[in-house]
Amino acid sequence: MTDAPGRAYHDGSQHALVQPALADAFQFRWFNPAAWGASAEPVGSGGRGAAWFLDGDRGRWVLRHYRRGGLPGKLLDDRYVYLGSPRVRALREFSLLQSLSAQGLPVPTPIAAWYERKGLTYRAALIIERLENTQSLLSLDQTGHLRLWEAAGRCIRRFHDAGVYHADLNATNILVRPSSGEVFLIDFDRGVQHASHTADAPWKAANLARLERGVHKHWSAGTDNTPEPFLKALKQGYA
Repeated sequence: MTDAPGRAYHDGSQHALVQPALADAFQFRWFNPAAWGASAEPVGSGGRGAAWFLDGDRGRWVLRHYRRGGLPGKLLDDRYVYLGSPRVRALREFSLLQSLSAQGLPVPTPIAAWYERKGLTYRAALIIERLENTQSLLSLDQTGHLRLWEAAGRCIRRFHDAGVYHADLNATNILVRPSSGEVFLIDFDRGVQHASHTADAPWKAANLARLERGVHKHWSAGTDNTPEPFLKALKQGYA
């Protein structure tokens, strides 16, 4: 199914990959938010309304169902063309997170990945650990915290130095823990780690430019301050 360490499960059209430490407790119902009852809380911001906080006896997790955006999302919603298990988005993200975590990079630990085939298409979901006491970098935009923006720049540089390309690098996918100054990157759907790259690889500059455009786009309106001091701090940290 994938080269990532984990235990594989099959049940008819359903397939899953689970952290070995949780293999004895795994159930396919984990990927159904309704099965969690009151223990599943919809994530209130970001994404496309397809994520839930889960509170179980094995830990506090986040469940995310993969959904399309834009025009394809209106037509296919949560279905993707099946091109073989190595191309399933949930399994690829699970594998990448496993690898990044093993390298000591600040990412959430992947718990389990799932997909269900139907004809030529599939649906998929991923469960990761919940990073407690964190908030998105963008939520700090008007509260100072220049040091956290600088720390975010250093964090991104670590990933780039490791050859990691984040396909959706935006401020909502950068989580900070103000109490400790820790920074994490989340949502590695379609992300890759390049085995070979140069320090000035064009994709790195493009990644930062995308982040900067996103900050300007989502910066809160109706305020006299601008994101420039924060972006400057981030770039200083990156450098």
